[in-house]
Order: sequence, then structure tokens, then C-alpha cells
Amino acid sequence: MIVKTLSSVEKMVSGFGLKEEHMNITIEGVTTDSRQVEQGNLFFPLVGDVFNGHEFVDKAINNGAAAIIWNKSEKNPPEGIPVIFVEDTLLALQALANTYIDQLNTKVVGITGSNGKTTTKDMVSAVLETTFKVHKTKGNFNNHIGLPLTILSMTEDTEIAILEMGMSGRGEIELLSKLAKPDVAIITNIGEAHLLDLGSRDAIAEAKLEIATGLKDKGLLIYHGDEPLLQEKVKSVLKEKVTFGETKQNDYFATNIIQELTGTSFKVKDEDYFIPVLGKHNVSNALAAFAVAKAFDVKDASIKEGFNSIKVTGMRLELIQSKKGFSIINDAYNASPTSTKAAISLLEDLKGFDKKFVVLGDMLELGENEKEFHRQVGRSISKDGISYIVTYGKLGEEIAIGAKETHAEEIVHHFNDKQKLIQHLDTLMNKNDVVLIKASRGMKLEEVVEALS
Repeated sequence: MIVKTLSSVEKMVSGFGLKEEHMNITIEGVTTDSRQVEQGNLFFPLVGDVFNGHEFVDKAINNGAAAIIWNKSEKNPPEGIPVIFVEDTLLALQALANTYIDQLNTKVVGITGSNGKTTTKDMVSAVLETTFKVHKTKGNFNNHIGLPLTILSMTEDTEIAILEMGMSGRGEIELLSKLAKPDVAIITNIGEAHLLDLGSRDAIAEAKLEIATGLKDKGLLIYHGDEPLLQEKVKSVLKEKVTFGETKQNDYFATNIIQELTGTSFKVKDEDYFIPVLGKHNVSNALAAFAVAKAFDVKDASIKEGFNSIKVTGMRLELIQSKKGFSIINDAYNASPTSTKAAISLLEDLKGFDKKFVVLGDMLELGENEKEFHRQVGRSISKDGISYIVTYGKLGEEIAIGAKETHAEEIVHHFNDKQKLIQHLDTLMNKNDVVLIKASRGMKLEEVVEALS
């Protein structure tokens, strides 16, 4: 974590008003949450639409804050504790992170994309950790607040920082990229997430490509080479480029992909690799990590070691065994048409199960064509590969409507009551069956996973 004297912090955030007697006090780490303050932290009270962190400064002080960053427009700054005044506490937080990372010798890998950001982050981390001291984004700390906090939680001897960059609209990735200034930038893919905000996949591609705006002069852009929306747009990026994907036109592509219950094996340039992660589509994420490893001269043996040790963040194709003996594939963290179809394809490919069930809920933020996107998912489900289709939610019902176009009505069931859905599944599923559970995060289908397991 950042360890600095307050005089240094004041300069880094372009602040003022720090008293002379407080100049040499040292802070250790920063936080924006008064409940999570640790002894010696610097507290940044942020201001949002429905909250004002300045109201919780007393709690932060009681919990051990060593100093406070204070918005100069706020009244009644605290007394008896070091205070640095700034124009805007959020901008000050971002400035502190920007200056801190500039002061270090840390290389930065930035990751964005419609799907697979977190899984790719975990894979990149796994392969680089075999050779370097690595720091990566935790949880969903990937926005204009979370990314600065991730940077400021790094120790000074970090060799490579792996930073996930999320967005909801135009300009957000550009802000994060210019803040972190990556040496390597990855675009995992272009999907349908954020259609509600951006209106088209073309606009999404433009927004994701913003990651190149902060790329260092000798930086490397790694992107999905089979995505038509990127093929033309990347020509404007005057940086070195490397592609990954399914076709041989890419710099890195996989062959001999074999899906197993314990993970996925594949070849790259005649070398065998294995990832303990379900889903052939995750090979694409592994190829992005492979490209990063090669950019940092990681040896093949170390890449294999890293892939074998991957631990993917929870609720992403997570295999769970229930007490009744059936298997659950928990993919309830998020969903889009692209990722849902990929997860269904995984289920269809799995061997050795008696019956296969899918539980699918609403995919959110898809814009004006959301109903048709859901029906397309229903139509895409293999007639031979899946035994039962269960849907949940208002838009989930559209998946059921699409599925009934190609499946017998008696195997398609829709619910608006989560408890009734759970009871229904529990009566149908037996030992040696498997169920995939997937929806957008807002649907909270992990509750179904917990109940069944």
C-alpha cells in the first residue's frame, strides 16, 4: 500500500492548508469507506448523488484514520487531526493514484472487454505470478473509484499491476487508461453488454478501444482478432499490436481444444496446455493471457504452471457438487447473449451426465431489442443436448418463448417465484444430473445455487 508523508501527499493531490506540524506524519494506505478504515489510513470522503462521505469523518477518525482529505467547499472541517484541503476529493484520489504509479517501476496490464475481463485478469495474474511480483484488481474495483484504490493498495516493489477496467458509458475507459497508463492493454471481446447505454455494438467497440488512449508510447495492444468491429478500428492505434482468436489469421490461436469436467485442454504452437476452467470460450481468455506472458518473456514451462494454478473469481462457471449427487455449474455472476450462449454450449458438450438442465434469468441492459435477444438465446438451445429448460424473471420468460419454438412445451418451464423454481428443480434432479445457472447479477440466482447445493 502507499506509504507517504503528508507533505508528499499534499503535493501529489495539489492540496493546500496542511499545518506545518503535520508535514512529516506518515500515512499507510487509503480508503473511502469509514467502516473499513485501518490504523494509519488516509481517508477520502467522497460525495455522490445520495451520500456525502464528509458526514462520516468522525467515524473514520475513531476507527484510526491518520489524516483526512477535505473538500474545501464543505463546512466544519475536523479539528485535532491533519487535514489536506482540495478542490474535489474524487479528483484528488485519482491524482494521488496517477502520481503514485508514475513514481514506481511497475509495469501495467490493463484489461477491458464486454465479457471475460475478470477471468482474463485471473489468468494473466496466474501466468505472470510464476515470474514476477504481481498485484491485481480485487472484486469489481474496476471503475473511476475502484481503480485508483487498487493502485494505491500496491506495495512499491510490485513488478506488474493487472488492472481491470469497466465502464457504463463513453469516456470512462479513456479516463482509466490515462490514469493507469498501461504498458499492455487487452480487449477481450465486443459483446452486447451496455447496449442500453451505448446503443450499438459499434459504439461499444469504440468505447472499449479507449483503452489505447493511455497506452505508453512503446505499449502493446492485444485484442480479439476475429472481431470485425475491431479489425478496422485498431488501424488508428499507432502502437504494436498482437491478436488472439479462433482462426489461424491470429498471432495466437488454439487447436485440439478438448472440454473435460475438470477443465479444458488445448494446444498453442504445438505445445499442450490445460486450464482448470470450464468452457471452450475460456480458451480465448487464456490466449489473451498467453500473449501477455509472451510479451513479458515468461517461459513456456512457467505459462503451463500458471495455467494449471488458475483460481477464477467465484460464480463464473464454478462447478459445485450438491448433497443429492447432482452437479451445479454456477455462472450467476453476470450474463449477456454472447456469454449465455457460450455457457449453454459448454453444457451441451459435457459428457457422462444423465440429464442436463439450464436455469436462465434476465440479461439486463440490452436496450430496445432486449426481448429479441432473450428469444434468440432460447432458440439457440440444442434440441438434443438439453433435457429441461427453466427460466426466471420478466425477460427470462422471453427465453422460454424462444425455446418453445424448437422444444416440446413440457420441458420448458417458466417461474416468477424463485422458491417455486427451486422446489420444482429439486423434485426433478437426481444423482448424475447437471444444471447450469446463469443470469445477470441483479437477478441473484446464486440464491438458487445455494438452495440446491
